[in-house]
Amino acid sequence: MTRVIDPRAARAALRALPHETNDGESPNPEHVHLPRSHLKALHPDSLLVSGMRGAGKTFWWSAAQNPAVRRLLSTQDARLSWTGAAEIRTGFGVPATDDYPGKDVLHNLLEQGFEPRIVWRTVQARQLAPAGHPLRCDGWSARVSLVRREPEAIDRLFQDSDTAFDGKGIYCLFLFDALDRCADDWRDMYRIIRGLLQTALEMRAYRRLRVKVFLRSDQLDETAIGDFPDASKVLASEVELDWPRHELYGLLWHLLANGKERGVFRRLLTWEDWPSVDVGGRPVAPVPREVVLHEEDQRRNFHELAGAWMGTDPRRGFPWTWIPNHLGDTEGRVSPRSFLAALRTAAEDTAERHPDHEHALHYESIKRGVQSASKIRVRELQEDYPWVQRLAGPLEGMLVPCRFEEIASRWRQGGVVEGLAKAADQDRVKLSPRGIDRGADGIRESLESLGIFYRMRDGRVNIPDVYRVGYRLGRKGGVKPVR
Repeated sequence: MTRVIDPRAARAALRALPHETNDGESPNPEHVHLPRSHLKALHPDSLLVSGMRGAGKTFWWSAAQNPAVRRLLSTQDARLSWTGAAEIRTGFGVPATDDYPGKDVLHNLLEQGFEPRIVWRTVQARQLAPAGHPLRCDGWSARVSLVRREPEAIDRLFQDSDTAFDGKGIYCLFLFDALDRCADDWRDMYRIIRGLLQTALEMRAYRRLRVKVFLRSDQLDETAIGDFPDASKVLASEVELDWPRHELYGLLWHLLANGKERGVFRRLLTWEDWPSVDVGGRPVAPVPREVVLHEEDQRRNFHELAGAWMGTDPRRGFPWTWIPNHLGDTEGRVSPRSFLAALRTAAEDTAERHPDHEHALHYESIKRGVQSASKIRVRELQEDYPWVQRLAGPLEGMLVPCRFEEIASRWRQGGVVEGLAKAADQDRVKLSPRGIDRGADGIRESLESLGIFYRMRDGRVNIPDVYRVGYRLGRKGGVKPVR
């Protein structure tokens, strides 16, 4: 059979997929793929953008700060034409800068009795203040005191700035990200987010000033952050950064068709004449929407790389659907980071174990790629919620789905719930389970809200493969746990 693309060349390109499409400072324009739902999220009037870990919140927070990326975005859709000339200010994020207070400073400001709303209003006002303005003084305590003491002067500063931006016909956006790192407990974090959303609502009164807040899905407890007048106007603007299957593969084609083997992949996709945009002296060719939306073509093209089956016959499934199905959480959400990690590892494993395979990816290597992606997801959970490991460790070797009583029994044997509750009381657990005061049942609900546990119709607990494999639980006929 004549191959459209040489498997070794394709394998090399897959091995070169980026570990991060965001390098922590500013995304490479060649890595910028724009899903349709993300288009709406970038609009100035979408004040609240949510998504799971790895969905792209920090990516867009960083990308919006890059003028070259904004110029690229302005060419992709008429609704993004505003991005080319916009002014972007950062109100919170990682890494920390002099433009906003870090976690410890925020904690001190709250301890001094400052309202979170006033703190964030100070952050925004300081970035609009001209040189020599009193807000340019050193020390956040002094700056926040000034804003609290001189509300009329601060209102005038915002009004004058809005008039100036409106005269230029451009927007000024204040971007807030990484708010899971603004506090170590839910109470303070919710207070801080609530105050920030209040300022986002206040900014809606202006023509050209906007606040855009990027939040993880588990931070959106409306009863905790939305109990202020007209909060619904902010919450109603929420846009979720989702990654349906066709957009995950759209990202893959975009990366491959802008990589070193771009020519062969554009031929594979039968779309050789891709329009490109000059970005900083290098051409970037956004993947055509026709390529993204035609899922049957996507299936055929991916199976050119991975073969048609996840085994020696169709009973094992089909790679195009099998990979995202095994990387989804309880709501079926897949992060692009996990997706790319699975493919990159699969290519590396194929090169090592099956170098003469007729396809770029061997089906057994794809399974190992999912194992690798699972380890990444578990590490991310460990960073965000260290207490999950305490709960998952005693479950190692169990088969799921199973009755919750079997899980609770394991926890009781090791005194896990009691130990976790004691540590939480002593403030030694970062963002502890919100239902910990209700024992095992409350913890189960916390794990369900994180997308780790889900209840089946018969009441049994199941765990999606992307977590199950990394935590070394078994399932009959499933991907083997990580060893």
